[in-house]
Amino acid sequence: MRIAVTSDIHDNLGNLGRALTDINDRGLEALLFLGDFCAPFTLKQMGDGFSGPVHAVFGNNDGDQFLLSQIAGALAHVTLYAHLAELELGGRQIALNHYPDVARRLAQSGAFDAVFSGHDHTRNIQTLGTTLWANPGEVMGRFGDPSYGIYDTETNGFEHVELS
Repeated sequence: MRIAVTSDIHDNLGNLGRALTDINDRGLEALLFLGDFCAPFTLKQMGDGFSGPVHAVFGNNDGDQFLLSQIAGALAHVTLYAHLAELELGGRQIALNHYPDVARRLAQSGAFDAVFSGHDHTRNIQTLGTTLWANPGEVMGRFGDPSYGIYDTETNGFEHVELS
């Protein structure tokens, strides 16, 4: 199973649209989001632009969590967690959290095959013990080139995709 991993959109709808087009063109089967939609309309665009399962956690800039929850509730394929998601996809145990400090500890625990985090807008791939820990970078494109990641559950591998 090949899965899109996104983070830190910060309401950049143009870059989100480009990412969703690329994700759909590649035939990715699920979408993970690691926080910082910012405004609820960003989640709406994500849900409308990708028809597969979407799993998302809150970031520190997601202020209107009530409206975000309402939007997610109206989209049957979108699941919005609080600050931690523990998933099983493609036979892999996966954890999502916005913050790298928390994610690093989750990866060090050895309880997951893969852990994904965002927040610092920095692309990263590490292996801690047997756990993959990755940050897809930022969709926003403020601090670097906009990007997202692709996670392959068969290989437990991760790659970055630049949108520029």
